[in-house]
Amino acid sequence: MSDRGYHALIHHPENLTAVKSSLGIDSEHQSCHTAVFENGYVMEGHVPAKFVTQFMNNPPDGALGLAVPGMPVGSPGMEMEGRFRPYNIYLLKKDGSTKVYASVESADQQ
Repeated sequence: MSDRGYHALIHHPENLTAVKSSLGIDSEHQSCHTAVFENGYVMEGHVPAKFVTQFMNNPPDGALGLAVPGMPVGSPGMEMEGRFRPYNIYLLKKDGSTKVYASVESADQQ
């Protein structure tokens, strides 16, 4: 993310699950990393920088943020000997609903 112009302050809270829940990220969409932007949007898991930028440039109405549940092989930060598993990026909405924001079918789509 730093290569794409994002700067992060890193915190390691003791109860990360509680922090995620307090931010509105349900257990189904939780992952290993949570980013909270100054404007309040959240990014959960290994969301590619390309989609973070796309979202931040035009956030959908009622959006809370984006999530990539789990740790899909081949997603940014999860590269493993050229292997790749397709995954979805979910739009998290403030009302608690979700929908697919993007489907990533190959590594070059990241």
